[in-house]
Amino acid sequence: MKQFKIIDAHAHIFPEKIAERAVESIGQYYGINMYGGGTVEALIESGSRVNVNKYLVHSTATRVEQVTTINDFIADAISRHDCLIGFGTLHKELDDIDGELDRIISLGLKGIKLHPEFQNFSIDDPDMMPVYKAVEGKLPILIHMGDENKTSSSPEKLVKVMDRFPRLTFIAAHFGGYSMWDESIRYLVGRNVYFDTSSSLFKLDYKKAIHIIREHGIGKILFGTDYPMWPHDEELERFLKLELTDEERELILWKNASRLLNIEI
Repeated sequence: MKQFKIIDAHAHIFPEKIAERAVESIGQYYGINMYGGGTVEALIESGSRVNVNKYLVHSTATRVEQVTTINDFIADAISRHDCLIGFGTLHKELDDIDGELDRIISLGLKGIKLHPEFQNFSIDDPDMMPVYKAVEGKLPILIHMGDENKTSSSPEKLVKVMDRFPRLTFIAAHFGGYSMWDESIRYLVGRNVYFDTSSSLFKLDYKKAIHIIREHGIGKILFGTDYPMWPHDEELERFLKLELTDEERELILWKNASRLLNIEI
């Protein structure tokens, strides 16, 4: 089988002292058995089994006082590991959004990660508009999309923000909406937004996945694992079952992310 370069464009890491507790909490929320330990070392060990070249890593501030600590943690991790690409986090209650965004950029972080459910906001909340305004034209936002029990991260809500901030680059996780793929097809497919493949292919019908990829455009799809929810070998195996050419696989596995984030392998 051909060996591909790989950028995992969706991976979580946590400080060692809280990693186990954080992973357990996420697993309880989604009702699944989590795979990995949540530390940088565990991430790299998992990815090494399939020769992952780079990992886009992030963590989310569930409380405003966590923002600077998390951004410092991610910045420190990327300074110690050349294989890591870092995204920072912001929060709607932050007093100086512009100041922290400038600091995120100065730390060498390449984007922002947001999670509506964990950060207690709906994508189109008025309180979130200052965040989007600050980030527009500066960094991409990787945003969790979709929930089986809530509508706070629905594709319909994301479209409203995209229309208001047309220069804002979004990466809509989980094919544009975990468990909301029909809504993603209706509202997001074909629009100027990136999708990642994370936490989807274990449940999403492969024919529907291919339909989304082809209709949306190969150049706007990024491979992601959502580690530590899933091990890298399992997620890669699922992805390689999709009926794609090797050229298309290369685009999704690394070339699209390399271009978007201006990174080299």
